Amino acid sequence: MAGVTQMTARRSAPAALFLRIRDRSPGLAAGLLGGALAAGLGLAAFTVLVMLLWVSSPYPDSGPGGALHTAAALWLLAHGAELVRAGTLSGDPAPLGLSPLLLLTLPVWLLHRAARDAADGDAGDEAPLVPGRTALAGVVLGYLAVGTPTACYAAGGALRPEWTWTVVCVPLVAVLAAGTGVWSAYGRPSGPLERVLGRVLPRGARHLVLGPDGRPGVAARAAAAGAAVLAGGGALLLAVSLAWHGDETRGAFLRLTEGWSGWLAVLLLCVTLVPNAAVWAAAYALGPGFLLGDGTPVTPLVSAPAPLLPPFPLLAAVPDAGAGTPWNWAAGTVPLAAGAVAGWYVGRGATISGRAPAPVWPAGRTAGAAALAGALCAMALSVLAALAGGPLGGAALSRFGPVWWQVGAATLVWIGVTATATSLAVRAWRARPLTGTPVAHLPAPAGRSPRGGGGRFRVPRHGGVGRPAAGGPPRTPDADDPADPYLFLDQEFPGPAGRPAAGAVPGGESAVPDAGEEPPPAGRH
Repeated sequence: MAGVTQMTARRSAPAALFLRIRDRSPGLAAGLLGGALAAGLGLAAFTVLVMLLWVSSPYPDSGPGGALHTAAALWLLAHGAELVRAGTLSGDPAPLGLSPLLLLTLPVWLLHRAARDAADGDAGDEAPLVPGRTALAGVVLGYLAVGTPTACYAAGGALRPEWTWTVVCVPLVAVLAAGTGVWSAYGRPSGPLERVLGRVLPRGARHLVLGPDGRPGVAARAAAAGAAVLAGGGALLLAVSLAWHGDETRGAFLRLTEGWSGWLAVLLLCVTLVPNAAVWAAAYALGPGFLLGDGTPVTPLVSAPAPLLPPFPLLAAVPDAGAGTPWNWAAGTVPLAAGAVAGWYVGRGATISGRAPAPVWPAGRTAGAAALAGALCAMALSVLAALAGGPLGGAALSRFGPVWWQVGAATLVWIGVTATATSLAVRAWRARPLTGTPVAHLPAPAGRSPRGGGGRFRVPRHGGVGRPAAGGPPRTPDADDPADPYLFLDQEFPGPAGRPAAGAVPGGESAVPDAGEEPPPAGRH
């Protein structure tokens, strides 16, 4: 009996140890499980898709093992890792580094959800959140626990991972995506972003990127709008070019493969590469264009003859070789529109509301915000251009897609110049009501109405009360924050026939009491 009891105690020791670890670090265990589940779901989605295509293919030469190796390699490629194709006609390994951007959305979304759920915990809404570092570490370690054997398994197939890119890209994607999930679980606090921005930007520029309430600032919103117009305009250019070369597109689609299963595979590949092609088209509209191989640029001004390429449907949208025509130059309307939209956002933010007596930024601050928006937009397009390209082989096929630094420089010039001019024009247009407006159409400053005419009043920047609520603590205005409602603006209101305003005092100071001051007794002037 004693032996049975001792054996039972030995068997229960590992379980007790696991329960002790789980009780001490519940967030880490949940994060490990969530990260492993996210990697498994993403890998399963790629495996199901590849196996369906393999089963329906009329030429299943490699067997189910080859299909599984291909699914693992595609999962790594979706993270930005470069692959190496071993079975080439020359016998030399050929790199494959053009990652479809659409495939990247699946692992990023799964990691984001896993990290957010791990940080939320499972103890109800009233329970405290799991520490962010614990949840992040758990999800990343769990994800890599599945990704490491997957990379080792893919190394035995025809598409093998390039280990340097794999070791860098997979953990990087896991950390960034899981970090956004933890940040979302904590309510998207602005503190971490403010600390990062505080190291690279001065205070005034920092408030243009991140507002005092934690929401994106004027420059950040303008940059996002400009990048969205560039990406959308690139997609529109791609659609127009595919329709223009409709016969070539249809012929390439039919010649590339046979049977409905092959056509379905080509169609799925084209769909996953559409975001890449939209970025290529945006780079073309910006001016630098893209490369169809080493030393083969395609720009609106001139396009070099492309090397011998496979008849792929999306490649049919590439402009013909030779000097550009006015139709090619018309692509420049896309960055012009993007700069105008970004400038409109900045000009609108420079006038807050566009109604008197709303404040108006100085022209220098407005131009600086537009230039900052152009720089942020250039950074975004540079990252997209770097992700959208890559090698498709060796020698002439070693460089495909836009050059990221050229795209960033062109975006900075296009958006910076256009947004600056547009923002100043919008600022001047929306500030018109602040000049020469009769006093009858102006709101009463700080609860008083001008009874006899104009004068110099102190009005809040947002046209509101501009002071704390009754009983609230006083607050020091932030002079570097243009959206601070506690800042006041001295403005002159015209009076009839030169009469001074009732309540105006000598020296131009306002009779309107500041926050915390006692109003003068009734009847005293």
